[in-house]
Amino acid sequence: MATPLIRRPEGDGASPQIVLTGAGPAEYYLPASRRGIAAQASAVLGLLTGVWVALSPWFITLQYQGSNAAAVNLISGLAVAAVGAFALASPRGFPGLQLGNLLLGIWLIIAGPILNQKFPIADPMYWSNSWAGGVLICLAVAGLAAAALRVSPFTDAMNRLTRRPAR
Repeated sequence: MATPLIRRPEGDGASPQIVLTGAGPAEYYLPASRRGIAAQASAVLGLLTGVWVALSPWFITLQYQGSNAAAVNLISGLAVAAVGAFALASPRGFPGLQLGNLLLGIWLIIAGPILNQKFPIADPMYWSNSWAGGVLICLAVAGLAAAALRVSPFTDAMNRLTRRPAR
């Protein structure tokens, strides 16, 4: 099966670019660098974590009385899944959404003790939300660290223009 996308390496050894070679409905380009692949893998893991948090009330006991834990998990899970879906919509991800993932991860960890003030929370909710929050925090910290190390396109272009050829 032929694909309309090919990879063309840069002359200076930089990461390859994707070039559209044929007419077709390929509006979504595949990531060409490890950074783009890592951003999409992070987005998929965030999306799956959000789906788990949203669906966990149907699989584990969250609360013995009341339903506020199920509502909080559903809303938080849908928010996390939405952030993951938005990040997945771009081949390079959205570095700005990593801060949202970080805050949602912190919220998932502290939501159990906060909700426990009114109705007793079951132990499976603490464990499930703590692990899900930890995964989101790790993904967000890794994404923010990668974004901090990234060089802006303007700086990269200026470095290429002012680079002198080797003798």
